[in-house]
Amino acid sequence: MKNVELSVQGNILTITVDLTKEFGPSSSGKTIIIASTEGNFRLPEREEVVGLNVYRKK
Repeated sequence: MKNVELSVQGNILTITVDLTKEFGPSSSGKTIIIASTEGNFRLPEREEVVGLNVYRKK
């Protein structure tokens, strides 16, 4: 994962992303990547799956 923190307390999922960070352009070059789970991520000891991409236009 890049710049993504996930925490589960009870039945509440909290996602934290630092919007000041950048990881360069996307593969298409149209956007700047800020955060990503880099595909789907299964929450530990849970059935839920998270897939997250945070980006902005270049």
